[in-house]
Amino acid sequence: MSSSTPFDLPTLADLAVNPMVLEELSPVAEANKWLTAFNANVRDKVVGPITDLFHQFGFWKDMLALTWDFRTIRGVKAIKQLLNDRLDLVELAPLCLAEDSRRAPVLVKPIPGVVFLRLCFEFETKQGIGHAVAFLVPMPDTQWKAWSLFTRLEALKNYPERVGALRDHTMRHDWIEQRSPELVLTDVPPTVLIIGAGHSGLDIAARLKYMDVSALVIDRSAHIGDNWRTRYKSLCLHDTVWFNHMPYLPFPSTWPVFCPAAKLADWLEFYAKALELNVWLSARVVKASWYGDTKSWVVSIQHQGAVKTITVNHLVFATGHGGGFPRMPGIRGKSGFGGTVLHSSEYYSAAEYAGKKVVVVGAGNSAHDIAMDLYRHDAEVTLSQRSSTYVISLDASIFPLKERYNEHSSIEFSDLLGSALPWPSLLPLLRAETARAANIDKSLIRDLESVGFRTNLGIDDAGLLPLIYARGGGFYVDTGTSGEIIKGNIRAKSGCSIQRFTSDGLEFDDGSNVGCDVVIFATGFGEIRDSVREICGSEIANQVGPIWGLDNEGELQGVWRRTGQPCLWIGMASLGRSRFHSLHLALQIKALEEGVITDNDIYAK
Repeated sequence: MSSSTPFDLPTLADLAVNPMVLEELSPVAEANKWLTAFNANVRDKVVGPITDLFHQFGFWKDMLALTWDFRTIRGVKAIKQLLNDRLDLVELAPLCLAEDSRRAPVLVKPIPGVVFLRLCFEFETKQGIGHAVAFLVPMPDTQWKAWSLFTRLEALKNYPERVGALRDHTMRHDWIEQRSPELVLTDVPPTVLIIGAGHSGLDIAARLKYMDVSALVIDRSAHIGDNWRTRYKSLCLHDTVWFNHMPYLPFPSTWPVFCPAAKLADWLEFYAKALELNVWLSARVVKASWYGDTKSWVVSIQHQGAVKTITVNHLVFATGHGGGFPRMPGIRGKSGFGGTVLHSSEYYSAAEYAGKKVVVVGAGNSAHDIAMDLYRHDAEVTLSQRSSTYVISLDASIFPLKERYNEHSSIEFSDLLGSALPWPSLLPLLRAETARAANIDKSLIRDLESVGFRTNLGIDDAGLLPLIYARGGGFYVDTGTSGEIIKGNIRAKSGCSIQRFTSDGLEFDDGSNVGCDVVIFATGFGEIRDSVREICGSEIANQVGPIWGLDNEGELQGVWRRTGQPCLWIGMASLGRSRFHSLHLALQIKALEEGVITDNDIYAK
């Protein structure tokens, strides 16, 4: 008998299955057997037999298909309740098994002792179409049951994206004349206002445009891409080009694996023009007011020397982690310090600090990059590290990413697999991957610790992803700075906090002093609700609820899905995740606008 104590990742030992019985297995035959039974029971809408196809501790993870939300439902009892509530309503209709080379049923062995039979199929609902990924596990009686089923809505039936065969076939001789009114909004106001013209804002605008939802993007900057262009000059992306592609317009095959920030900035400008996105620059929202009776926002925008007021149905904040509000610690004595103090967001180049003594406060990616830039320009650099940091080499960090995203992979399928497993089952796999990376980097970590730089393995010893979801930082992907710390070329001041400024430096709480000419705080940013509060007021900001971090089902809170405030949305993520999730946000807005769903159609917790 398998264990009656819940477990998050099913090993063969937990399942009481002899691995020898898997040797003669036909993945296609077993997958067909399970999916045939699943299809028949879904068609007949008999909930009990459907849940009998799931392991008792199994999961149903859904993105918009059944719940119009991001939900992870665990356990047969909760899955049964989900189906009782939603099966008739959504009219789920699974289709045939996918058997192409990428999606064909296959045995997956992510770590020793764990074996999944992965299968993929397409499905329809009353409102749309999508893809599903199931991870089956063997049972002692030789049957296979679903450990996890992931269903993702990808299109609305009656409102497809105007791409591919559905692109515009008209020869538009008056294209220039048509574009001008769109840009200045002389005809009708947009349905959606997007605040922020970074990659997330542009992704969302593109998705909406090709679903025939009018959107205006505004940004305080003078040029699209300035949010990357004005950051420190040496900045390069740590994710690879294959992961970072944007919707509809992938990077060319000549694009570098690791893109310089300034190059990405130029691409964003090109992207907005090529996809004909409506963007107002040097513009800011003065105020946005919500009117519940009309379900609309009245928004005042400062632009081109005047305040313009428009009414929109949806307000999207795409202002990045922290909303662009630098977090500066309140340290006493600053006014008496004889040197320069700045936040990392104000730092551009080390050239002006050559030969100076600089303390960089913080120990994440930005702090390390800035410290390295300063060292290369002959500054005397101290890196102030209050608490331990998760450090991973660049090669170790991209190894699992390159397995899924590479020259030959399908972005769409890779994105699907990247979200298919529920968080409780993904976490043990992340721990195993973190242990593998730590073994690769053992000399690096040992040498850092030997010079006093403190390291850890991330939250729950699970590396990068939990840190990103919890804090958006707290790690360093090593591109060379660690080596200079080990050599002593960059000094690490670890395990203590700054007590106060002195006239010529900093005093720490261990009683030590560090003399310096410049202090750079690489201490991150506030929370995105600060942006909401500035524009919409405190009442709306409080109504929005938690933003970022995982909820009790392992889903990101308040991002790409409904917030606590109707018709106010948040879009923020890396380039790769923004590409994936921008579709979900656009689908929700389109469905609401076309009356496909109402707020009452969300599956309540």
